[in-house]
Amino acid sequence: MSEHSSESTTLDESHPSAEEIQSGCEDLKCSLPVGLGLSETKITSHGFDGAKEGVVEAGQFPNKGSSASPKSSVISPSSAAASRLAGQGCDLIIPTGGRAQQKSGPVVLADEVKNPAMEKLELVRKWSLNTYKCTRQIISEKLGRGSRTVDLELEAQIDILRDNKKKYENILRLAQTLSTQLFQMVHTQRQLGDAFADLSLKSLELHEEFGYNADTQKLLAKNGETLLGAINFFIASVNTLVNKTIEDTLLTVKQYESARIEYDAYRTDLEELNLGPRDANTLPKIEQSQQLFQVHKEKYDKMRNDVSIKLKFLEENKVKVLHNQLVLFHNAIAAYFAGNQKQLEQTLKQFHIKLKTPGADAPSWLEEQ
Repeated sequence: MSEHSSESTTLDESHPSAEEIQSGCEDLKCSLPVGLGLSETKITSHGFDGAKEGVVEAGQFPNKGSSASPKSSVISPSSAAASRLAGQGCDLIIPTGGRAQQKSGPVVLADEVKNPAMEKLELVRKWSLNTYKCTRQIISEKLGRGSRTVDLELEAQIDILRDNKKKYENILRLAQTLSTQLFQMVHTQRQLGDAFADLSLKSLELHEEFGYNADTQKLLAKNGETLLGAINFFIASVNTLVNKTIEDTLLTVKQYESARIEYDAYRTDLEELNLGPRDANTLPKIEQSQQLFQVHKEKYDKMRNDVSIKLKFLEENKVKVLHNQLVLFHNAIAAYFAGNQKQLEQTLKQFHIKLKTPGADAPSWLEEQ
């Protein structure tokens, strides 16, 4: 009897009473949606080793002999359950009706929208770092502490080009001075010829003498204008050669020198890292420095090749242009001071130089009206 009573006591403690069952059913009914009875609810529980948690599905179970299809509804999960579903590799799709549906599959994250401010900040950071490295390299070279890459043949050609540019600029400046002085002389000769011609008409006794001088000054003024046209053509051609062709080549030389400084700066940085210890912290830096060094080395090689090609073409163009202009300048000066008017005019025709008639550019009185 004692053993039987103890077993009944244990059973009473492990199973809930009728009142507790009734109370639990009432609580479950309160938590269900309106219009859904307890008889329409089915609880499916999965083990702890599964990938999903317990799911409560509500639907009308068909009666025996009934062919009606069950109607299902899904209770919206809580925020904690949604986070756990996302952590388990499931997609949670919430339609517009406010209910949630669970769809198996990987979670696909959209690409982050790039922030323009962050991109600009990154560009400023890279520019600042590059400027710092280049400035350090320049100071090291001037102090004699840093090493620089030198192409002896190319550097010699660049030095010759800069020296020639200074000499050509001096020739251009002197030719412009000569043109200005010749213009003043021609203007004076023209005025003097007009004065002699006026006096030859008013002085009967010296009519022939004033007339000879007037013709001479007018002829000199005409030849001076022809020579002035040749000199101005010479000035224009040399100015194009010096201030456009040579200047364009020197601009490429400046870009080459900037690329050389960047190349030496990153080369020095890589050498310093290679001399240091090699561990887990320095190896990524060495690899990144090696990549940057390779990029700037390719840029340096490209600019060096561009400078070599431009110097070659410039030399050919310079010889051709200066040869024609020097021949023009010599023949025009020689014909002018020899008084050979025909030879002077022939020189201008040879180089296809057209003189501007004085006052030809001035608009007529009809155009002014």
